[in-house]
Amino acid sequence: MDKIQMELFEQLTGLHEIPQGAYNIRANSKKDSRNTTENINIVTKEDKDGIDIYVKPGTKNESVHIPVVISKTGLEECVYNDFHIGEGADVLIVAGCGIHNSGDKLSKHDGIHTFYIGKNARVKYVEKHYGKGDGNGENVMNPTTIVNIEEGGFMEMETVQIKGIDSTERVTSAKLDKDAKIVITERIMTHGKQHATTRFNVDMNGDGSSANVISRSVARDDSRQTFFSVINGNAKCNGHSECDAIIMDNAKISAIPEITANDLEASLIHEAAIGKIAGEQLIKLQTLGLTEQEAEEQIVNGFLR
Repeated sequence: MDKIQMELFEQLTGLHEIPQGAYNIRANSKKDSRNTTENINIVTKEDKDGIDIYVKPGTKNESVHIPVVISKTGLEECVYNDFHIGEGADVLIVAGCGIHNSGDKLSKHDGIHTFYIGKNARVKYVEKHYGKGDGNGENVMNPTTIVNIEEGGFMEMETVQIKGIDSTERVTSAKLDKDAKIVITERIMTHGKQHATTRFNVDMNGDGSSANVISRSVARDDSRQTFFSVINGNAKCNGHSECDAIIMDNAKISAIPEITANDLEASLIHEAAIGKIAGEQLIKLQTLGLTEQEAEEQIVNGFLR
């Protein structure tokens, strides 16, 4: 990776060097580097662009990093990554895409990630999106995440859109078997004329399954955000969806929840709140010596943390 690509890599992973364990680093639509371990294998797909990640049953305390960096204007790609998590495994997966666009053409990454999480397996999945560049070209990312969790499996999913993404369509769907659980936390900030759409769809099909979907977002300037959340309780289950958003300047935010109980024992809750920063919060921080702008930044950063 060159200097620009390494900067993107650091933003996505929080690392200043190549990670330990299994990894696959993709730069400008090509494999930059790859490492596998005794318990985690990474295989290039033969029928389309992407990789298969295989985690052996019982694997513990291992990680997989699969960042994507794009530093060429006009580059557009669609990548399919499938994760096969063996029974009883417990792994950390760090993904995401960073785009540095200094030209006048659109740069775009569509990532389709499909998870097959085995019985009693646990996955923590972190995905970050970041864009920058001093050109007029747009940065576009459209992540799709498809999750299938077998009996007793668990997934914690954390998605973050840091900044610099002009347009994004984010789609996440999950199907849960008996006693399977998923916790999803999304954090997004938009500014300028950016627009972001998020769609969550969770089917709880097994008794004892549960889902907790949390979205926190900030919309500034003339940006637009739309949040769709569909939770279907098809068995004895518990589902919770929460959308909290701060609106600023001339931004627009919509939250459109849908909860459906198809079983007498399904318990489903949705909460949504959209509002501006409270004046008393700003005043309190300004009395401590902060300017209004500094106070706003501190409140926003704390809200998205």
